Amino acid sequence: MQRLRVSALPIVQCAAGAGLAWWVATVVVGHSAPFFAPIAAVVSLGLSLGARMRRSVELVAGVVIGVGIGDLLVSVIGRGVWQISLVVLLAMSAAVLLNSGPIFSMQAGNSAVLVATLLPPGGHGGLDRMVDALVGGVVGILIVALMPTHPVGRARKYAGQVLATAAETLQLVADGLMENDEKPIESALRKARTTQDDIDTMRTHLLGGREISRISPLYWNTRRRLEQLQATSDPIDNAMRNIRVLARRSLTLVRDDEILDPRLVDQVEKLSHAVEVLRQMVMADPGKQPDQAEAARVLRLVASGMKPSVVENAGLSATVVFAQIRSLIVDLMQVAGVSRISSIATLPPTVEHPAYPPTL
Repeated sequence: MQRLRVSALPIVQCAAGAGLAWWVATVVVGHSAPFFAPIAAVVSLGLSLGARMRRSVELVAGVVIGVGIGDLLVSVIGRGVWQISLVVLLAMSAAVLLNSGPIFSMQAGNSAVLVATLLPPGGHGGLDRMVDALVGGVVGILIVALMPTHPVGRARKYAGQVLATAAETLQLVADGLMENDEKPIESALRKARTTQDDIDTMRTHLLGGREISRISPLYWNTRRRLEQLQATSDPIDNAMRNIRVLARRSLTLVRDDEILDPRLVDQVEKLSHAVEVLRQMVMADPGKQPDQAEAARVLRLVASGMKPSVVENAGLSATVVFAQIRSLIVDLMQVAGVSRISSIATLPPTVEHPAYPPTL
């Protein structure tokens, strides 16, 4: 039921697109059996919300290549086992040479198979099928414009989930360091490793959202908000990578029983609270608090405590944890809309140390 709820709107879009494409191809264009039209609409829409325009173009181009090569060859060499293999081989090879898109080559192969097995070659059949594919692709784009998902909502949801996991992970690391206990840090590391799927899904929805904001007049006013969210995707990804390194090194620190300044543990906990503010910022509607300025202010407070004295006479693992926190602050400041150069400038200066770059 959860999967169905998430996919409900794309399924409705596909159903509406298939029906509308058939109606346009039969009533408006006048084709008697335009099965390529609803197929093209469903494939171009799909359950994935990203890159639908690209899918539509690839699908139509694939049909053109497959039908064209199929019509030409079957008219000359006839039908049979080796003829089908040859037609598919040439159609898919031509598609791959022209474009790297998987839908392009697969649709070329499928169309070639239909021509080589079921459909009569030659005449106006090939042109009609190309027109049907074009109708389906255009209808798919029209459905996206008339029945759009919110271009920001889904991407914002997954960004919020990643940041919620980041805050929870940092809190677990702080608990483990404070108690000198491996188990919370091991749990933190497991949580941090599960976020990549959410990050990838967030990127997919950002891509789909950008298409919707261009196609649908209903959401032209979301472009600026979408651009702000798009700018957070790489810093969020980088932040989670740094958190994973931080958790691994913290685990080593505990296992080696290194001496640790409590101020460093306090900084990890403060950073967890700051990430929660970032999550609230990402989920907030425009004009609501906390905004980027508030999130940046909270992160600057954490950054001000990252002085070299925190790891004075510390072991290697503690020094690496210190360096990772500083790098993580830079990533998170960028999520709050601060440039990388300005983010680095908020950190107290450090002396050169072999464990981390002087700039961090």
